[in-house]
Amino acid sequence: MRVGSELLWKARRVFFLDIRRMASHKVLTSASINPNVVTMQYAVRGPIVIRANELEKELKQGAKKPFTTVIKANIGDAHAMGQRPITFIRQVLACVSDPSLMEGEGPLSFPADVLDHARAILEDCGGKSTGAYSNSTGVDIIRKHVAEYITKRDGGIACDPENVILSGGASESIRNVLKMFVNRDAKKKTGVMIPIPQYPLYSASIEEFNLGQVGYFLNEEAGWALDEKELERSLKEHSEKYDIKVICVINPGNPTGQVLTRENIEMIIRFAQKHNLFVLADEVYQDNVYAEGSKFHSFKKVVSEMGAPYDKIELASFHSVSKGYMGECGMRGGYVEFMNLDPEVYVLFKKMISAKLCSTVLGQAVIDTVVNPPKPGEPSYDLWKKERDAVLASLKERATLVREAYGSIEGITCNPVQGAMYAFPQIHLPEKAVKKAESLGQKPDFFYAMRLLEEAGICIVPGSGFGQKDGTYHFRTTILPQPVLMKEMLARFKEFHTKFMNEFK
Repeated sequence: MRVGSELLWKARRVFFLDIRRMASHKVLTSASINPNVVTMQYAVRGPIVIRANELEKELKQGAKKPFTTVIKANIGDAHAMGQRPITFIRQVLACVSDPSLMEGEGPLSFPADVLDHARAILEDCGGKSTGAYSNSTGVDIIRKHVAEYITKRDGGIACDPENVILSGGASESIRNVLKMFVNRDAKKKTGVMIPIPQYPLYSASIEEFNLGQVGYFLNEEAGWALDEKELERSLKEHSEKYDIKVICVINPGNPTGQVLTRENIEMIIRFAQKHNLFVLADEVYQDNVYAEGSKFHSFKKVVSEMGAPYDKIELASFHSVSKGYMGECGMRGGYVEFMNLDPEVYVLFKKMISAKLCSTVLGQAVIDTVVNPPKPGEPSYDLWKKERDAVLASLKERATLVREAYGSIEGITCNPVQGAMYAFPQIHLPEKAVKKAESLGQKPDFFYAMRLLEEAGICIVPGSGFGQKDGTYHFRTTILPQPVLMKEMLARFKEFHTKFMNEFK
């Protein structure tokens, strides 16, 4: 047996040595790949999520755990958490995907307004098919409908369809705009101001594109508002290292769930004008406002109403079908509207995106259903309104439930969830827990989150993945689990947290 074991060991050693030799001849290796790809991080789909997926597989294989299901509260994926699709959206999508469905009668027949919407989209598609490429900027009639939606949203402030570009989710547009600031010939990297905490799309893209991250802290004690002194501090401290040209604002906030007041937005606009900054307004949660007294104000509307010189700043604002009441994350539909962009730059931007041909036309069709929904008196209106209102009411209920639940747990503080789909509670970790995490080479909030996953089956994202002030520890959790599951999640969480705090007190 010993001889056989030695032979097996030698065979394995030769096998792995051969693999290493083969790898050494690869053109692309981890040593030769773009180093920015190696250093970029995306916490929302990081190690904890990978482990959550492994746990799900183990449970399916019959493994015994302290829980029977994994609750994924790490990402804003409404349908994955049980939200049902909006009927109108899916009916239009079905018809543009398979036009033969519009010819039937009986149980598969669709309301007249659904057919009208679908036909209008198909009329503007090549060969009257969503299987054809669209223009790189998107299907023209959908861009027109987006412009009409923006004009109505902003109280009549005109939007030119030519300033609207459709994309595969807002993320694609955000990344495309950031690419324009890459300048390899410049002496200093272009600095991009982003809120801390921030959505990791920004930090990851900034790192990948070799730009400079300039973080400004949101004020947790003031409900995650922005403070002008903090903006000035951040700009001044980073100006020597970076050529700062951009400020990003997420409103309503991700991961913090705040809704900026108009006064706060005006302050940001004055700051951007003073320092000649390009504004990126991430407004994908504009339909998700819950708190009494809170209201969404678009940057474009405020900029326009402030008048000269503020109405001359360069602005790119983004929206998506992934959030709101729709939750159509997998459809990958979004848009960017530009304001005051240099015409020559706009030509170059459109040339750049043309290399990708176009975004998915089905995703564009979903955008159309969002910006051009049923109108009062049309056959689909009552059901559409009922479903939309029910989703938003349920989200508001869960926002309140999450805030009250976390706020009642010792060792946790949580600001109200004014909007968006997340809470960002602060965990007051005992020093003993902090030292234990450090002894394992882990960040304290990562240590906490991994323990929560392993012991309670709840997947959250540590605050360190979004950025936070030194010495503070947070986590992001969505408010998307349906009410019954949400109550189960909070019960599991409270039991784990109490046990954890007692262990390390």
